[in-house]
Amino acid sequence: MDDSDNRLWRFSKPSWLSNANAHTAGIYSSGALFSLGFFFLVDAAAWSHSSKNGSFVHVNFVDWIPGICSALGMLVINSIEKSRLSADSFSYSGSGVAWKARFVLFLGFALLAGGLAGSVTVLVLKYVLKEYPLQIVYFGIANVIANGLIMLSSVVLWVSQNMEDEYSYNLQL
Repeated sequence: MDDSDNRLWRFSKPSWLSNANAHTAGIYSSGALFSLGFFFLVDAAAWSHSSKNGSFVHVNFVDWIPGICSALGMLVINSIEKSRLSADSFSYSGSGVAWKARFVLFLGFALLAGGLAGSVTVLVLKYVLKEYPLQIVYFGIANVIANGLIMLSSVVLWVSQNMEDEYSYNLQL
């Protein structure tokens, strides 16, 4: 049976995915998205405690919890090698390596989704329902934007890391 018969989709892989420059650009893009996400969190926290703000509403630890969950989810997801997800045919460290890796990957995605859902919850419960002006609601919007960018950064890094496997394999031949 051919390797193409086991694929889920019948589309061929674009040739630029095996390019070293695309791999490097993906990693740098992921870092830029991650930094931009945390910039929004820090910006909202700094503006909320500024004397120019003129508000009694501040960003506190509850606002930071979704960002922490998203960052941990990104760390968990991108620490798993793609080869471990189908490692049952190999014998790395006993039986059931693939389902353990898939479970940890699921936990990482759950942390990412929980971070994004938590930031939306904080936005709605803390800022929108109390009908604060847009200047104050920005603290919650920045939290949602930050968690969305961290999630996008995780996806870009995951794809970029998986491009490296194909490229390094071609170099060894």
